[in-house]
Formats: sequence, structure tokens, C-alpha cells
Amino acid sequence: MATQQGPSTPPSPSSAAGTAGVQSRIATMAAGLVGSEILKIAAEIRTRQREGQAICNLTVGDFAPSQFPIPTALKDGIVAALEAGETNYPPSSGVQELREAVARFYARELKLDYSPNAILIAGGARPLIYGTYRAVVDPGDKVVYPVPSWNNNHYCHMVGARAVEIECGPESLFLPTRDALIRELKDARLLCVNSPLNPTGTAFSAESLRAISEAVVEENETRKRTGARPLYMMYDHIYWMLCVDGVEHVTPVGLVPEVAPYTVFIDGISKAFAATGLRVGWSAGPVDVIERMSALLGHVGAWAPRAEQVATVPLLDDPSTIRAYLDGFRPAVNARLAALHQGFEAIRGRSPALAAMVESLPPMGAIYLTCRIAPFGKRTPSGTVLKTNEDVRAYLLEAAKFAVVPFQAFGVRGDTGWFRLSVGAVSEAEIADAMPRVGAALAALS
Repeated sequence: MATQQGPSTPPSPSSAAGTAGVQSRIATMAAGLVGSEILKIAAEIRTRQREGQAICNLTVGDFAPSQFPIPTALKDGIVAALEAGETNYPPSSGVQELREAVARFYARELKLDYSPNAILIAGGARPLIYGTYRAVVDPGDKVVYPVPSWNNNHYCHMVGARAVEIECGPESLFLPTRDALIRELKDARLLCVNSPLNPTGTAFSAESLRAISEAVVEENETRKRTGARPLYMMYDHIYWMLCVDGVEHVTPVGLVPEVAPYTVFIDGISKAFAATGLRVGWSAGPVDVIERMSALLGHVGAWAPRAEQVATVPLLDDPSTIRAYLDGFRPAVNARLAALHQGFEAIRGRSPALAAMVESLPPMGAIYLTCRIAPFGKRTPSGTVLKTNEDVRAYLLEAAKFAVVPFQAFGVRGDTGWFRLSVGAVSEAEIADAMPRVGAALAALS
């Protein structure tokens, strides 16, 4: 006899889904959306750490406050803003004083001339990236981006774009070139580039970025003659203040001013000031695009907190405080990157067999080291044959307590052995302790 539920007893979520499955209950886009691979791996690491395992955690692009605290002036400024009652809604486009401060900051540090109404403040870089996609891309429009890169595949899915991935390898430092892009720009609506690049920590040269920017201008000149919609370039340079010594950060507009009407910058305090949780990001770009992005983000409330916005104003206006902070912060980040790179070089030097398994690219910026760990076909002491990046990741975590992220998390489909290593949450001592474990784990393979 069937059991009937009375009207006062709502069905459980599982029974409501029934045999039709989850996809019948939610939107097609949401049903097909893949969660963050990086956050999934990070959750596994946190579970192991709660169980007492000491792990060199190189997975998340974040900062441990114990290793990298935010600037004291920024912290004090937030407290002062809260005490002054800066707790109500900010304007949807951002506090006017902060938009003005960003304009001054870009003029002073990057020689870029943007008016405050060409600047949009939001709750970190992510809403701004999504806002850029939403403001210029219609369903079915073509979006071109390199792989590996961060989350472009997911944003394309969310807006229904036609994704065109440009596969990049170590020969170009995993960055796209004009030659690689040029054929795909003809009917594209958006080109997404990032420097220094997440996940690789590599950066564009002036020559390479100038050539790409000129190609965007040339394509748009052609479209003007036919009345076609323009091609935009989203330039994410959230890590630009974290370039290593000897690497000059360059921008499309700084190199080719004519590309300004088609360029949307993505930036913020998250990385340069270890302030990921404060959620203050900004875009600079064409006023008409910025206005539409502001309207979009206003409807979803993707605002940066008011107190944090207010506190960011004096920070951006104080070059001496910024310089003093970066003079301590940047060398500490770069020392960790160098320690990883040198550690892998030391492993390579132990034997030809190990040299064939590992390599790493010299760091150029951001908080990431790119490393190839490819002991494919080798057998672990327990008898497991390593066949995929996931096999290698799991083995390093188990045998060396060394946590890394495979490039599959950044859109790469093949098992190439490339991994991202992020240094924001580890000490130099943890790296020094971990590298011998990594060497021993690789040497134990047969």
C-alpha cells in the first residue's frame, strides 16, 4: 500500500527529485556547471590538516595571514572606517573617492589616463570578470582565451559563449602569441588574457603584448568599415605588482594607446596587498562598457564592503606606504618561489632519471611556480603505476605531503605533467622541509 504524505508534510529534497533526476529541477546552465577543481582539492587538504597531517599546501591562490598580513595602514583604516560608521550600502559603482583614487593610482604607477567614471569598484576581481563577459558577450558569441588559464571555461559556460581555447605550452611560457591568436580574432567578441598568468606565474614581454594589442586594433578597424560589433580584450593583471626583479609589467593601453576603447582591465588589492578576503577589486575601461557592468553588478549586489573601500583610498594615495609594504612582501614571495625552483633543480641534478621526470620554469611574477612532474609509467612502492596527473598529485600528497594543482584545473585536457604551485600559504621552512620529501618520493619510483 502506498504511503501518502499529508498536506502539512513537505516532500524531502530527495523524494522531490524523484526519478526525473536533478537536471529536471534546475536550469540547464546550472546543471552543467562544473565546480571549482581547485577548491575541491583544497577541501581535501584542509580535511587532512584537521586530521593532524603536516602538509606543504601549495594549492590555493590565497595568503595565510600568519605568513603575509595585510598592510597595517589598511587594517587600521578599516577599523577607523567602521568606527566612523561606514557600514551602509556603498554606491553600486563604488565609493566615488575610491574611483578617484584608482584613477590617480593608475596615472602615477602605470601612466594610464582614466577618469573616475571609467572605473568600477566591485567585490573582488571575480564579479568584474563575470560582469565583463555579461556586458559584451551574447549567447553564441565567440570568446578566445589561452589554456591554461583561470576559469574562462566556466565563465563561457555561464554566459553561453562559444569558447575557443588556444593551447599554449612552455615554448611560449604558456602565454598566447599574435600568431596563435590571429586566425581566431576574425569573428570573436572577447579575447581574455592575463599577465602575470594564473596558473603559471609567467608574464608577457612588451614585444609580445604589443603585437597582440595591435592585432586587436587592426581587427576593430576592419569592423568599423563594415559596422560589425567590436572585439574587446579583457586584460586581467591582478598580480602586476608582484613581478620578480628584472621583469617589467606591461599593459595593452600603455603599449598601444589605440586599443583603449576595446580594453577592460581587471585589478584590485587582493594579491598585491595579500588582501584576498577584503574583496576590493576594480575595472577600468570604456565608459559605456563600465556603465553596463555597473548596472549588472548592482542588480546582484556584488559590491565591495564600504569600510574596506574607504580604507583603500588613503592606501592607494600613499606611494611610500605601498613601497614599504612591497619591499617586504614581494621579496618574501619571491624567496619562496625561488626555493621551489631551486629545489626542483636540485632534484634534477641527482640523476638523469630524475632530470627526465621534473622541470620547472623560472618564476616571473604572481605567487605561482610552474612545474612539470611526469613520472608516467613508473611504479610506486605500493605497486600503483602512475598514468595521469591525478595519479601523480595523489602520490605526492600521500608520499611527500606535498599538495599541488594539476593543469586540468585550468582547462588543460591532457595529462602533460604540468602543475601549479602556489606559495601564499607556506613558509620558506615548510618548502625547505618538503623538497627532500619530494625528491625521496620520486627516487622511490621504479
